[in-house]
Amino acid sequence: MGDEGIEAVLASPVGAIGLELVEVERRPGLLRVVVDGAQQPADLDRLAEATRAVSAVLDRQDPFPGQRYTLEVTTPGLERPLRTPRHFQRAVGEVVSVRLLAEAATGERRLRGRLTEADETGFVLEGPELPDGRLVLRYEEVERARTVFEWGPAAGDGAGSQTGPRRRAGTAGGRRGGGQGPGSPTRGRR
Repeated sequence: MGDEGIEAVLASPVGAIGLELVEVERRPGLLRVVVDGAQQPADLDRLAEATRAVSAVLDRQDPFPGQRYTLEVTTPGLERPLRTPRHFQRAVGEVVSVRLLAEAATGERRLRGRLTEADETGFVLEGPELPDGRLVLRYEEVERARTVFEWGPAAGDGAGSQTGPRRRAGTAGGRRGGGQGPGSPTRGRR
């Protein structure tokens, strides 16, 4: 069964618990299923429920017949990779970082701005660092892209001042999103 086939059989049970199937990644010995809340972020209870639902489906339709593999059900995290038009459409309104392919870049290859529009062919970035404050890009010009988490002012801080040091999200304690933490239950399978 290919990745698209896996996505097709997992979308319904994941959707039944109020989550959206974002991506399925299959590597030797690993099946990573990325889910997110359709209206609100997935919490640990819903992530555990998704793990059970996915596992039940895969018990009937094994993606690695006769082989051991690890099932990882996780969320995209704070800084989410943007790989498909649907990913870009979900991220409209967020700040994103984009690296252009060398042949597509007419100036800077690394761009950062607010994603203001996205459709099936491309997207629009806006921001003071961009030429003319706005840039229209096609997906085929992009080497990679991701959302950027920005720490905001503390709740109730009307002054808008920054509280605490600015650092990349997920670096506290040496861990950085993904992997085998409390947000990504895993299960060994035969």
